[in-house]
Amino acid sequence: MSQPRILVVDDEAVIRQAVKRILEQENYEVVTATSGHTALEKVQNNDFTVVISDLKMPGMGGMEVLKSIKILQPNVPVIIITGYATVETAVDAIKNGAFDYLPKPFNPQQVKQLVEKAIDHHRVNSDQTNTCNTSQDHHGFHRFIGDSKAMQKVYSRILQVAPTDSTVLITGESGTGKELVARAIHENSSRKDMPFVAIDCTALAESLLESELFGHEKGSFTGATHTKVGLFKVANGGTLFLDEISNISMSSQAKLLRVVQERVVTPLGGTKPQPIDIRLISATNKNLRDLSTEGTFREDLYFRLNTIPIDMPPLRDRSGDLPLLVNFFLRKFSDEISKEIKGVSPAVMNLLEEYDFPGNVRELEHMIERAVVLASEDMIQPVDLGLCDEEILARCGDASYVPSTTEELKEVKRRLREEAVIPIEKSFVLEALKRNDWNITRAAGEVGMLRPNFQALMKKLQVSARDRKLDS
Repeated sequence: MSQPRILVVDDEAVIRQAVKRILEQENYEVVTATSGHTALEKVQNNDFTVVISDLKMPGMGGMEVLKSIKILQPNVPVIIITGYATVETAVDAIKNGAFDYLPKPFNPQQVKQLVEKAIDHHRVNSDQTNTCNTSQDHHGFHRFIGDSKAMQKVYSRILQVAPTDSTVLITGESGTGKELVARAIHENSSRKDMPFVAIDCTALAESLLESELFGHEKGSFTGATHTKVGLFKVANGGTLFLDEISNISMSSQAKLLRVVQERVVTPLGGTKPQPIDIRLISATNKNLRDLSTEGTFREDLYFRLNTIPIDMPPLRDRSGDLPLLVNFFLRKFSDEISKEIKGVSPAVMNLLEEYDFPGNVRELEHMIERAVVLASEDMIQPVDLGLCDEEILARCGDASYVPSTTEELKEVKRRLREEAVIPIEKSFVLEALKRNDWNITRAAGEVGMLRPNFQALMKKLQVSARDRKLDS
């Protein structure tokens, strides 16, 4: 076993340093934290053998630290230091998962003996650690495709946090599937039969966002012709998911902080706070820690939201998952449009494996959908992907082919674009004509075009009466 690493959490420097000196004499590696929030940041980024935390600390107390660590590192024993060593305090700590408690004042021998017992406990539990897999027995996990180590870590964290009511912050690039994580947490929680309410914080202006979240009273502002129930109340008893939380204004952040802290919400124009019972999950593709340092995101709100973090890996870091995702999306879209596609060509797979996927799984999904629609064979070819930039063109079709001149590059781009767009446009025109029994005036009106413009599009796509005969 590697050298035990002990985390000591106490806002009092005297206690913190005393425990550190005692344990370092036993050749343990000791890390200290001055607050509960700092401790959780360290736990998120490091593995510990034992955590020793004071019970009474400003901001986040020892009991909150304990509950969070039992999710982040469930096998790590937590010892609670308390100057309030009543039986009731000890029982509460043990009920919440504490290994033991250490009453003040304590002597070095007490600390050494208790830590030694905790290390032995950690060693036994670590040998019995259960790893999570992608079993369909877990609700919501069928939406995830991937067996990579990076995703196994996500699955494990979901199952750790789901049974609790802890606030969760999901981070990751756009398109990685952050809402899927939120839904899986909800569906594996005791709130699964209650509402799951999601809102994209970028989709609404500040005034509308606050009205949506908190609700408003009739007449509270111009246009408020009736009382509106906010999403916090709609989600009561269930889970509220705030996507792209970094985009809310400082004013809205202050109001949100009060809701998170006090679990009450006051509608716009109202005076009476209303109690709520929700599980709050947030998501962002930005670094909230950096934003709080810059002064554009409240640090106190960040700490409240980041109780339990889950980081969604980008597709480029999910080694081995790409073929699984490609095959899943191929089956999905082939079934949807009743088109038999056997697979992708080796050239396509090579192309996909070299591509960085800035849009992650969402971009891959759209790419495969487009390829299935455009494919003229039963195997997806590079041209079906519709990728037209220079980097991709250099690997399209024949892997050794690279356009040698600007004009040649433009011609290849034009051909790829034409092959990608024209079948869609032609299908659009033909379907409109079929629905209207080939009456051009009615077809043009249905799709919102003037008859001359619709006829010009028919001419460009070479759609004529011949197609009607073929259709019949």
